[in-house]
Amino acid sequence: MRVGYGLHERLAAAHLSGGWLPLFTAWLDEAGRRGVREPNAMVLGTATPDGRPSTRTVLCKGADERGLQFFTTTTSRKGAQLAASEFASVTFPWLVVERQVHMEGPCHPLSREDSLAYWRTRPRGSQVAAWASEQSRTVDSVSALEAQYADAERRFAGVDEIPMPDRWGGFRLTPERVEFWQGGRDRFHDRVECRLDAGNWVVSRLQP
Repeated sequence: MRVGYGLHERLAAAHLSGGWLPLFTAWLDEAGRRGVREPNAMVLGTATPDGRPSTRTVLCKGADERGLQFFTTTTSRKGAQLAASEFASVTFPWLVVERQVHMEGPCHPLSREDSLAYWRTRPRGSQVAAWASEQSRTVDSVSALEAQYADAERRFAGVDEIPMPDRWGGFRLTPERVEFWQGGRDRFHDRVECRLDAGNWVVSRLQP
């Protein structure tokens, strides 16, 4: 299983002269235009208290100069690991367009107000699901899980605005290192890194 690369011209360090955000936004938009399904999907990496890595895919729900936002059940496995270490990594694997962006940095909970603002934009079914599921906990069967959802539906049947559970909220990863990867011919890929140093972004080219 070997695929060749070479869709793009060489990535130059000068493309990151404005910092990581403009190029990230441009690549994200292009990934969507080229048919990547859910281009905001990112692989979130955390670590257990004894240092074992753990990854899963979550959806990025905001990107600005402060970093990336995502939302989850805070009592889940990833929520517990973030509470313990306060650091994380994310990777956007846009393989269809031969690009990838990787970020590392501290990751902290959003304020309840910020989480609530996003909660109110969620579809009603997703809100019900957040109440129905104790994310990452074991369950006896599919039927038991479906019964939990049905119970939550009945609970909020006459409620116009479903409240946000205390165990649900957002996080923001504030990048300290951002690496842009772009596939190159003969596996001679482009890797350009932005690293935060004393408040300034330093751009370097890395060997493939």
